[in-house]
Amino acid sequence: MNAVYERLEKSLESIREKTDFVPRLALILGSGLGGFADEIRVVQTVDYGEIEGFPVSTVPGHKGRFLFGYVDHVPAVVMQGRVHYYEGYSMEQVVLPVRLMKLLGAEVLFLTNAAGGVNYEFHPGDFMLIKDQIASFVPSPLIDPNVEELGPRFCDMSQVYDADLRDIIRKTAEDLQIPLQEGVYLQLTGPAYETPAEVRMVRTLGADAVGMSTACEAVAANHMGMKICGISCISNLACGMTEQPLSHQEVQETADRVGPLFQKLVKESIIRIGEIFDE
Repeated sequence: MNAVYERLEKSLESIREKTDFVPRLALILGSGLGGFADEIRVVQTVDYGEIEGFPVSTVPGHKGRFLFGYVDHVPAVVMQGRVHYYEGYSMEQVVLPVRLMKLLGAEVLFLTNAAGGVNYEFHPGDFMLIKDQIASFVPSPLIDPNVEELGPRFCDMSQVYDADLRDIIRKTAEDLQIPLQEGVYLQLTGPAYETPAEVRMVRTLGADAVGMSTACEAVAANHMGMKICGISCISNLACGMTEQPLSHQEVQETADRVGPLFQKLVKESIIRIGEIFDE
């Protein structure tokens, strides 16, 4: 058996010793959504440190635990704190949580993050529906011998972010009268913020927002056949677009300010996505 899959199975066994909950949807909470736990009817909480072989988040504001429960009627597993490549973990470790949530039963992956706006039409506090991504600046999680139990050696990437799920989120935002931008997300390694020259580069490449997570998770989930959707909270305009220096404090303050609206959009979108499971 492939060593990657062996590690996954050990993590799966470890978590199944604590809960037999079967989620249909997996949600990764980015900055500003930490309070989303209040929207969940929690059945079981499992700290990452309790799971064998599981990476532990070291970023301030990321609690580092799985919440198993219901968003309205939708059975979900929620990551309250993700791990990042810049924390020193291998890419295999970074995407292990996504793969584990799929093995636990999740069919849909809902990604959220705080990102820097590269598009001059964006403003801090905007929400961006991710329609595509650029992951070429971080190592692919699919490098190394393919894990046949997870997916094919060469997986199609023509529609990473599911069109039907994007339609649901778009209509939800419209009904809630929440303005929603759309664009391309580009992942860099971090943890340093981008230079003005790098921001000009990623804009030239076609990105609308830039961050330090998400795209690699989507690659791993797509490889496993999950349906994927994602929303970025534009926490700041990227370096060089304003005269203000960037800081994690600014990112957190913006995410916290629009957090309640972000939670409302994500919750109602999940409820409507859950109707797919009921069909």
